[in-house]
Amino acid sequence: FSRSREEKGREREREAMEPVAVAVPVPGTTPEIQKNRIQVSNTKKPLFFYVNLAKRYMQQHNEVELSALGMAITTVVTIAEILKNNGLAVEKRVLTSTVGMKDENKGRFVQKARIEIVLGKSEKFDTLITAANAAAPEAAVNKDENKQ
Repeated sequence: FSRSREEKGREREREAMEPVAVAVPVPGTTPEIQKNRIQVSNTKKPLFFYVNLAKRYMQQHNEVELSALGMAITTVVTIAEILKNNGLAVEKRVLTSTVGMKDENKGRFVQKARIEIVLGKSEKFDTLITAANAAAPEAAVNKDENKQ
């Protein structure tokens, strides 16, 4: 069946009017900033920047929350899988949702997919990080010796 432009327009208006959860700070208070949250973009930084940042956050806070919208979701999943497959992290929670926002290019309201993955330190995390940190200076020395 075919809908008219007018019907499609009304449907878009109804969708645009659906409630969207927005965090609004209470006047006189500071908004809660989550110190262990990484909002991933697939255009700003390379993949291993986020992997290394997640390791550092897990060292400091025992867990890290990886968050992304739209096309960056695959990057978050890849980061989580790298950390899990290397024995550094365990999956604590995965949350998916949609978020309403205004499209910069088209100037209209769109729904974007969102994912949050919370990872905690694995039992072997500290041992693996200590071993990796001990091996890093040794690898640098070997690299310098090979140049000579």
